[in-house]
Amino acid sequence: MNNRREFLQKSALGIAGLAMAPTWIQGAPALIKSLNKPDSEINGVKIGCITYSFRSMPDQSAEATLKYVVDSGLSSIELMGDPAESFAGMPKPTFNRMRASQLGGKQRRGETLTEDETKEMADLRAQADAYTKVVADWRAKADMKKFEQLRKMYKDAGVSIYAFKPSAFGRNNSDLEVSYGMQAAKALGASHVTLEHPSDDAQTLRLGKLGEKNKMNIGYHGHEQETFTFWDTALAQSPNNGLNLDAGHYIAAGHSDLMQLIEKQHSRILSMHTKDRQTPANGKGNLAWGKGDTPIPEMLKLMQKNKYKFPATIELEYQVPEGSDAVKEVQKCVEFCHKALA
Repeated sequence: MNNRREFLQKSALGIAGLAMAPTWIQGAPALIKSLNKPDSEINGVKIGCITYSFRSMPDQSAEATLKYVVDSGLSSIELMGDPAESFAGMPKPTFNRMRASQLGGKQRRGETLTEDETKEMADLRAQADAYTKVVADWRAKADMKKFEQLRKMYKDAGVSIYAFKPSAFGRNNSDLEVSYGMQAAKALGASHVTLEHPSDDAQTLRLGKLGEKNKMNIGYHGHEQETFTFWDTALAQSPNNGLNLDAGHYIAAGHSDLMQLIEKQHSRILSMHTKDRQTPANGKGNLAWGKGDTPIPEMLKLMQKNKYKFPATIELEYQVPEGSDAVKEVQKCVEFCHKALA
């Protein structure tokens, strides 16, 4: 914790020094960026962002998402499915997904639905099932050229896509849909796809084998169920299975061996979600970077020292302060990484 306090003190001094510097010095980094294109590889460490971080922004199109990424100063991303698939022409939902999510949330919290809500939920589920079939039919015939077009649009703006996260890798998705998701990732230029760990050995085996067939890697993401051995079975099942480690959730789960896990599994870590969460003793909160217990500076320094190639993926999950927005908060996370790796 002493190292953490020293880092924060140095960061504060650095900000103060920059504020007192001549205007031309303060603007120099922007001037030397290649034609205003972003560059978030910082002293050998690849800093990226999952576009889920921009979920609170008003426009979720592929074009708007690209602007959020560039404005944040990022040159590489994990792309969520919706912006890419809508760009590629996937039919829009025919039901109120927001309302379904609200009612589903009440059920998960153990709250009792009213009679009218129960009927509404049943109707929404029927509509969702019908839409799932529409999506599956579309995916079976999807034109990969649209994903290649999106890749070029992002590349021209200075942004590469290293991971893709569509909702195509579940137990109920056919092998054809899974392969579609992997081929779309390939067309986008991604090295891997990501999904929530299914906690199902048969499913991780299935996905690993389909990954081998489609020449695509699979990164399994975890929440507070992560442990030191959480990914071991999947890793043993296929060389294409890997980790989409979430460092913040690992800390919130109460583990103290995060750095050892990174060192042990670095060759199988495909990307690492990075956020600042508290330990259980401190409340498990999701806080602005530098205020929680995730050893973000130490993690980044370890990546730098050992020349690890996987990206540290910014995931904005703390509450956006009033008067700010997701882009401004991600900018702060990028700046935090710059200071940690200076």
